[in-house]
Amino acid sequence: MSQSVLLTIARTSIEEVLQGQNSIERRELLEQYPILREPMATQITLYLGTKIRGMSKTQTVERSLLEDIIYNAKAAAFQDEDFDPLVTSEYLHATIQLTVFSPDGELSHQSEPIVKD
Repeated sequence: MSQSVLLTIARTSIEEVLQGQNSIERRELLEQYPILREPMATQITLYLGTKIRGMSKTQTVERSLLEDIIYNAKAAAFQDEDFDPLVTSEYLHATIQLTVFSPDGELSHQSEPIVKD
């Protein structure tokens, strides 16, 4: 599975809240990428430029990789107590860093913003 799939899940999770609609096809993703069923911890960090704009990290493995990415993306964007909830204009300029804590070690991926400055 490519890193772009994981980053797309994170980005779409945030879009679901901003747009007020469910758009993640969980069943399809799980059929296509069985590893998303595996219990794994993640961390999502949002950046605006070089500054952190929100973060959420799983402390204990409780959810599947798919559900953990969805949970942490939404929590980083809308529930980080150090920041106001993310708004659409910020989202468009945000970079998403996703770290997966797998049994094989830590894997980190970073997206580009939708709109570049």
